This record gives sequence, structure tokens and C-alpha cells, in this order.
Amino acid sequence: MFHVPQLLAANCHGVPESSAWLKRLPHAVRELQARWRLSLGSTFEEDEGSCAWVAPVVREDGTRAVLKLGMPHFEAEHEIQALCVWDGDPAVRLFEFDVGINAMLLERCEPGTALRALPEVEQDVVLAALLQRLWRRPSAPHPFRPLAAMTAHWSEETRAAASRWPDRALTQAGLRLLEELSRPSPDDVLLATDLHAGNVLQAQRMPWLVIDPKPFVGDRAYDATQHLLNCSERIHHAPDATIRRLSDLLEVDHERVRLWMFARAAAEPRDHWGDGSTRLARLLG
Repeated sequence: MFHVPQLLAANCHGVPESSAWLKRLPHAVRELQARWRLSLGSTFEEDEGSCAWVAPVVREDGTRAVLKLGMPHFEAEHEIQALCVWDGDPAVRLFEFDVGINAMLLERCEPGTALRALPEVEQDVVLAALLQRLWRRPSAPHPFRPLAAMTAHWSEETRAAASRWPDRALTQAGLRLLEELSRPSPDDVLLATDLHAGNVLQAQRMPWLVIDPKPFVGDRAYDATQHLLNCSERIHHAPDATIRRLSDLLEVDHERVRLWMFARAAAEPRDHWGDGSTRLARLLG
């Protein structure tokens, strides 16, 4: 029986484009199952916010894989193209794809344990090594948008919520930095942008593989931020030391990572402006 995880349905609710995608989803899955000759398993239930329908499958030759159909999502628009660029190093391999319906037949990570099972200081080392392998300059012409496109999108959302800002001066400073830091540079590379310990899985082909990239071209220092933001207790307790450790592992400028962290904590859009992000921004300011 076809099943849609509750979180995915909730994320589609009230958004016309996503709701239309969800309505077409059962037909798309059946069509792909026939086209790619797949035996379908039970849908994966996400324990975090979900922007894709994902299920284990078995191919006709017995290969265990994963079928993923992504909902319309601004940040993940070019996931397929990025996986093609990385070609399995160090991300999951892409066996088949359909850009028109944002469908992917992916390598299955086994045992599939997430990197977050390890202590955070060990996560730092693994994530830094993966990011350094992901960073490359894509050959022109390519479809990838500049990081400035994402920060401009965020800034528009944040400005629309101005009445809820807890600290106007802090948020305005963050918005200015989002614009300044994301300006294109000759050193820009293809970024994952959402690489954290939940998006790195233990595998057999390589010890760890990256999943769910949200690719943009931009500043390497930005790619340190999502993992650091996920290390909430450590970043609040010792922000400078935590940022410096990961920056050194990545061989990127510590101060630039700190500025990105401040900008995101101060001005990234959010559902609840009363969370700990404002406190973090003050610690980093």
C-alpha cells in the first residue's frame, strides 16, 4: 500500500506547488517502478523535517537501492546535477534519474548508520574530510546557482517577518553580512550547503557517504556552518574554540566562518524568532 510520511504531507500542506506534487506522487512512483523494474519496500519514515518521498527498492539484478522523489524545494533544486558531478565521491551514486519529476535511483548505504551516532569531535574530522572532497569547481556551463541566490531568498523571508525580530539592530547586521559574504569570488566551489551528521551515512563502498545535498556555488567557509549550528551545546558553550577547531580541519579562515555563523544566527529565516539563535548571534557578535 502506498504511504506518505506524516512530516512530508505536513510540509506539502498549504503550498500549491507542493500539494500538486504530492497528488501526482503515487502515479509517479508506480511509473518509475515499472520503468526501472523495481521491487518496492516500505517507505522510510523521517525523524526530521522531510522534503522527499524515499523508499528502499531492489533492482531487477538484485542490487539494493533507494528510490527518492523530491518535492519542489528551492534549495535542493539541483541535487541530481550535483550527484552527477561528484559521481560517487564522496556522495551516494546515482544509478538512474528523471530531472522532470526530480526522481533518483540511488545507491543504498549499508548499514546506513548516521554519523551523528559518533561523538561530535569525531564528527568534525569526518565531515571536514568529506567537504574537502566535495569542493570542486564545476565545469562551465553548469546549472548551479550562486550562494547569493540562496541568501537573497532567505533575506526576503526574514524581512517579511520584521515585526517579530527580537533585536532589530542584530538582525539588520546579519542581513548585511549575508549579502557581503555571499558575493561571488574566483575561489568559489560547489557546496553541499546542508552537510551535517544526519546527512552522512555509514556505507560499504566507502566508510561514509554524503546524502541530500543542496548545491550552490560559493564560499567554502559557508559549508562549515550547518554542522556547527547542529552542535548546539558546544557552540553555545565555547563558540570560538568550536569554530576554530572545524575551521582548522577544513583549512578555511576561522574569522570568515565566525562571520557566516553570526549572519545565519542573526538573520536566517525561522518559524520561531524566540529560539536560541539570537543568543548565539550575541555570543558571536
